[in-house]
Amino acid sequence: LFYWMRPEPGLPYLASLFISVLLGVTVIGWGLLVRSKRRLLLSLRDRARHAEAEARLRAEQAQRLAREAIAREMHDVLAHRLTLLSVHAGALEFRPDASREDVARAAGVIRESAHDALQDLREIIGVLRAGESEDAGRPQPTLAALDGLVAESREAGMKVVLAARVADAAEVPASVGRTAYRIAQEALTNARKHAPGTEVTVSVSGARGDGLVLTVRNTAPEGEVPHVPGSGQGLIGLTERASLTGGTLDHGPTSEGGFEVRARLPWG
Repeated sequence: LFYWMRPEPGLPYLASLFISVLLGVTVIGWGLLVRSKRRLLLSLRDRARHAEAEARLRAEQAQRLAREAIAREMHDVLAHRLTLLSVHAGALEFRPDASREDVARAAGVIRESAHDALQDLREIIGVLRAGESEDAGRPQPTLAALDGLVAESREAGMKVVLAARVADAAEVPASVGRTAYRIAQEALTNARKHAPGTEVTVSVSGARGDGLVLTVRNTAPEGEVPHVPGSGQGLIGLTERASLTGGTLDHGPTSEGGFEVRARLPWG
C-alpha cells in the first residue's frame, strides 16, 4: 500500500507529508476497527455463556422450589392423616374390650383416613408426573374448612376449641386462607403427637386491612412428653409458608408449660 501511494519525488513537502499522515491514519484506523470487532465478538460470546449459566441456574432454582413446595404439601397433608390412623389404631390396640360400636367407628375412621391419605398422595404424584403447579386439578382448603378440620380432630379424641372472629371470612384471599388452614392442620398434628390428651384452642381473628391472626395453643401435657423423631421440620415448613404469603410465624412454649403457634398473615 505504501509502494502504491508513496509520494512522487517532485511533489512539494506538504503534499508528501499529507499523504504519509493519511496513510498512517488509515492503517491505524483499520487496526482499531479490527480490534474492536474482535472485542465485540468476545464480549458477545461471554454474554451468551453468562446467559446460559443464568438460565440453567434459574431452571434449577425453579425445580428446587417446586420440589420443596410439593414436599411441604405432602408433609402437611399426610402427617395429619397418618396421625389420625395412629390414634385410632392405638385405641383399638389398647382397648380390646371396647364395644362393637366403638370398634366399628374406629375402623371406619381408619378406613376413611387411609383412603384420604392415598387420594392425597395420588394427587401429589399426579402433579409430579404432569409437571403442573401444586394447585392444579384439585380443590384446595380455605379458611372455611377449619370447621371440618376441628371436627375431624375431635372425632380422633382431641379436645379442640375453635374461636373464630373474622369479619367477611368469605373475602379472605385463597392463598391466605389455604396457608392458615395448613398452619392449623400442622399445629393440631403436632399437638396430637407431642402433647396427647391436652386441650387445644384454635383462635382466628382479623379483618381486611388489619390482617389475619391464627393462634393454636395447647395446655401443658401431663406426664412425660413423648419424643417423636424428626421433630421441628414441620415448624420450619410452616415458617416458610407464612413468609411466602408475606406474613410471619412465631412458636414456642407458653408460661403455663404448653405450646403456642401464632401466625400473622396479610389481608388487603
